[in-house]
Formats: sequence, C-alpha cells, structure tokens
Amino acid sequence: MVNKIHRVHPVSPRPQTIEQAADAIKGGQVVVFPTRTLYGLGVDPFNGAALERLFAIKQRPGDRPVSVLVRDRRDLAPLVQDLTSDARRIMDALWPGQVTLVLAARHSVPRRLTAGTGKIGVRMPAHPVAVALVAAMSGPVTATSANLSGRPGCWRIVDLHPHVAAAADMVLDAGPLDGGIGSTVVDVTGDRPRVLREGTVSVADIIKALGHGGIIPDLPIVRPSGGLNRQNH
Repeated sequence: MVNKIHRVHPVSPRPQTIEQAADAIKGGQVVVFPTRTLYGLGVDPFNGAALERLFAIKQRPGDRPVSVLVRDRRDLAPLVQDLTSDARRIMDALWPGQVTLVLAARHSVPRRLTAGTGKIGVRMPAHPVAVALVAAMSGPVTATSANLSGRPGCWRIVDLHPHVAAAADMVLDAGPLDGGIGSTVVDVTGDRPRVLREGTVSVADIIKALGHGGIIPDLPIVRPSGGLNRQNH
C-alpha cells in the first residue's frame, strides 16, 4: 500500500504526479484521488475492463449508475445528447462545484455507467487535485467514492477500506478533506428539474440558479431508494 501512495499538495499538486495518475487511468488502472468532500475512484469511463474492475472493487450492484467528472462543457460532447436550458443555467451559476447534473446519455456511453437508465450524472469539480487530474486526462473520469458499496466514504486515506486500498493501483493523498454530505444531484432530463439528492448545494440555490425570469419553478424533490441519488456512496 505504501508504494502506491503519492502525497500531493491539496492546492498545488506536482504536475509530474498528476500526469502519472492520468497515464495510469488511461492505461486501464484505478486511481484513488481527492474530491472536495471524499476520496474517489477514478477510471476511464470508456474502458470496459476498467469499469468492471471499478464495480468489482466497490462490490457495487449493476443497477447502480456511476457519475463522471468533466473538465468543462467540451467534455460533455461524447457523453450527453444535448443540454437543456435548465442545465445551462445551473452550469452557469454553480459549476465548478458540488452539483451533479443528470443528463440524457448518448447511446455510445457504456451501459455500466448508466445502469440502463439512459442517463448519466456529470459534475465539474472544484478541488484543485481533481481539476488537475481531469485536465490531464483531457476527458472524463469516474467520480464514485472510494468505498465498498453501501459503506461510508472516506475523507482521509488512513480510513480507506483495506480491500479498496489493496485493489487500487495508485493513491493520491491530499490530506484530510472536508467530509460531510456529497454533491446535490439534479435530474434535468424531463420537463422540470428534479432534485434527486440535496447535498452541499441547497434546493434554494438550485431554484435561484434556474431563475426563469423571476418565476420560482415547482421543483420536486424525490429520493428514490437507489440510483443516482446515492452515487457518491
């Protein structure tokens, strides 16, 4: 485990270390890296073998989709069919940050990512290490938390589950993270946005971002028993 760990500055990570991690992911490996609240497991979302490893490491059921991180809107092109006006408003106001948008996935997106829903969760990160890693990838990377499915995520590498630690190929240790609740998940595929999980960003913030010319939209909050509302766990 020790040889896998690469300590990185939480604000100014060494470019060489970030490039090494990106090369590992591009080569089909699994990398533990920091997001704002918890450590995540990063693989190339278009590498089928890497996705299988990710699900095996997490012991994650196949009906649980996996969200991804993107550099900017350019990375959305191979992932999503289109961007609704509501999606654009939320991106303009709250990206980068703790909002995961659920969008209609392209047919070419692996079924493992969508769990057959036809939808994919995407977020633009704000943590400097995650930002640097996605930039070095020049494309999306998975954003699921570095834990066993159904178990709490870890905000310190010392708390990484032994099974996950043993299975990962590389670990970027940026020190203790903020912990707490994860991103707010908003489904913008229908006629009206739906908040699938209220996280760091409040529903009030989502409503403010949507605007709609001063008209407050009817924004239903639904919390289904599985799926994208629990994707960071």
